Amino acid sequence: MLANFKRYDKTDIFSLTHLRKFETKLGETILCDNSNDFEKVISETPAKYILFGIPEDIGVKANQGRGGADSCWFSFLDSFLNVQSNDFLSGENIFIAGHFDFSNAQKLINVNAPTEEEKIIAYRYFVNKIDEAVEEMVKIITQCNKIPLIIGGGHNNAYPAIKGAAKGLYKAELIQLAQINCVNLDAHTDYGPIEGRHSGNPFRYADEDGYLNKYCVVGIHENYLQQNVWIDMVNNPFIDCITYEDIFIHEKRNFIQAIAHATGFTEDNYTGIELDLDVIENILTSDSTPSGISTLHARQYMNFVAADAKVAYVHICEGATKLDTGETNFSIGKLISFLISDFLKSHLKMK
Repeated sequence: MLANFKRYDKTDIFSLTHLRKFETKLGETILCDNSNDFEKVISETPAKYILFGIPEDIGVKANQGRGGADSCWFSFLDSFLNVQSNDFLSGENIFIAGHFDFSNAQKLINVNAPTEEEKIIAYRYFVNKIDEAVEEMVKIITQCNKIPLIIGGGHNNAYPAIKGAAKGLYKAELIQLAQINCVNLDAHTDYGPIEGRHSGNPFRYADEDGYLNKYCVVGIHENYLQQNVWIDMVNNPFIDCITYEDIFIHEKRNFIQAIAHATGFTEDNYTGIELDLDVIENILTSDSTPSGISTLHARQYMNFVAADAKVAYVHICEGATKLDTGETNFSIGKLISFLISDFLKSHLKMK
């Protein structure tokens, strides 16, 4: 069970928490437990939110993207554990489970797949293995009526998050069918064709397999929207989208109105909350953009959906502190820490 998963204990947490006199950090109050029976630990913890990382970039490489999405989890964790624990946010409602480690898969691919074509085949094979592991984790958390907070990796992990949440919520008898909705703030639809699993098609696979009911994506760039995908989406009554250009260039509606439309479209069911960091301007990702939303918009998004959606899980992906090309940006972890903090503060007010 939970192969390739590194569980955390207090020693792990305190090793990253910078203790200071007269201060209390989240790392001092946040919960963790690496006892053998993981499902029992999750069901019995008083924490509502279960945080874990997926530091992998195999799904991005399977989509012929730039590697580096495996690098942001640890940067995030260092920032998040050192947030002040105070009246605005304390750690008693948060449980850190640990992170997945798929580095052996990358080593196997490097040794056994010499050509680019063979690498793509191998990457897509291993994405299926990642799917199985992430799905199991999300299912365990959601069937205990907890909310997974998923950080890192490529957007390929949206598929197992949707599938695992649908199965877990169904097992907990919180939904009548193993289907959930999804809201995605993203520069791309990630509704690409069925051609083998990768970061560009998680929502298509979730839809085709029957686990995704309604899907609304906000912020997509018209310049990078494939015509065949666009036709499929506009002809599907269960899919809606609002482009970046409609919000910021043509000004058909403002940003908050666009997010409100998305949460309204999906309000009839539990909803996965997705944020692909490549939608934010000048952020280091596998597909960075010079023209995107601001970090303030991203924070407003997390604040709004936490209060207005029936949340199944939260997934923030595609960020990198270092890309395979050598580019670096070590502030990405702090940004994700802000985004998760914004979500938690807003969602806790609704409890």
